Amino acid sequence: MDAKAATLPPSAAPAGASAFSAERTAYSILLAISVSHCLNDTLQSLIPSIYPMLRENFALSYGQIGLITLAFQLTASLLQPFVGLYTDHRPQPYSLAVGMGVSLCGLVLLAYAPNFEAVLIAAMLVGVGSSIFHPESSRVARMASGGKPGLAQSVFQVGGNLGTSIGPLLAAFIVLPYGQHSVASFSVIALVGMVILWNVGTWYSAYRRRTAGAKPKSHLMTAPLSRARVIGSIVILLLLIFSKFFYMASMSSYLTFYLISKFSLSAQDAQLHLFIFLFAVAAGTLIGGPVGDRIGRKYVIWVSILGVLPFTLALPYANLTWTTVLAVIIGFILSSAFSAIIVFAQELVPGKTGMIAGLFFGFAFGMGGLGAAALGFLADHTSIEFVYKVCSFLPMIGLLTIFLPNIERPQPVMAQDKIVEAFD
Repeated sequence: MDAKAATLPPSAAPAGASAFSAERTAYSILLAISVSHCLNDTLQSLIPSIYPMLRENFALSYGQIGLITLAFQLTASLLQPFVGLYTDHRPQPYSLAVGMGVSLCGLVLLAYAPNFEAVLIAAMLVGVGSSIFHPESSRVARMASGGKPGLAQSVFQVGGNLGTSIGPLLAAFIVLPYGQHSVASFSVIALVGMVILWNVGTWYSAYRRRTAGAKPKSHLMTAPLSRARVIGSIVILLLLIFSKFFYMASMSSYLTFYLISKFSLSAQDAQLHLFIFLFAVAAGTLIGGPVGDRIGRKYVIWVSILGVLPFTLALPYANLTWTTVLAVIIGFILSSAFSAIIVFAQELVPGKTGMIAGLFFGFAFGMGGLGAAALGFLADHTSIEFVYKVCSFLPMIGLLTIFLPNIERPQPVMAQDKIVEAFD
């Protein structure tokens, strides 16, 4: 049978064989873009990690520290949708490497900044580099998905989560002991990223030539939605992002302070609990996308946002052991939503992959920064324990998921796919 099958002409091949070949998942590109995401987010997480050193070097006030965060967040958040919109119409395969190069310039300037104004410009350059990177890299992940956009977004996102957790460690062991000039040593990371992204850009260019004129495949089941319904659905998804990233800001920014305040842990022990939480976040990010590909992204959003509510409500009243367990569960479940939300939004607005990625990444960054500031202000005027009681109700916003349209079908593994693999 195998020999006979091997001699079949193309027209006699099983239905869907050509589509399968055209949509084979490019795992090497997904890995490259995930590693690049890790490198990019490692660089951008260095900035808040060295605030104590900058404050001492330039005698900065807390207000000036806030301005550094604002300078980075404005360029990293607000520019992303516009970059995505531009590249939707005029794709720029090598802009990924250019974006990393802009971050490299920001790093070098930060290492040798002579004054506060130069630090602000350096932070803005890193933010600009990040705003160029995220929309286009999200587009590349979708191109390389092979019909598994949830999996692709999860692999892409987990790289960013790892980078965010690595940055503070590198700052603690390299920058803080050796001073401001040691920031320049991280230029190596940026250079490695530029090399990887240049090769990704080459693949991107070849992909565009190979698929020129092809109509993008959609997973939508229904007729196109009205403009009002699409806009309403995007608003709901952004509100879900708000609830997720506000709560995540309470954990990533203040979990150590909460543990120290409530359970009298040492700073080192509290930091260990934070790393456990961040590991759970990375694991949840990796799993959420593929599950969404199989059972549907709306189900993942339901479980991830609203399903975490019982655990967030219990956290403020738990002992140390259960606080750790609940933090792991919350991190794992809540983080699975982001990839599903991104892909769901991209399916709502086909052909605007970059704009949607830029909008949601930018909004997520903005909500993370705004959430950290707002919750810090609330903690100053109440207590850190009160902050966690207030935040425990945020996942109730997940009830809005009921208003999202049913636009997709799950992508089961078909026996036919396995047959087609025999021909490759």
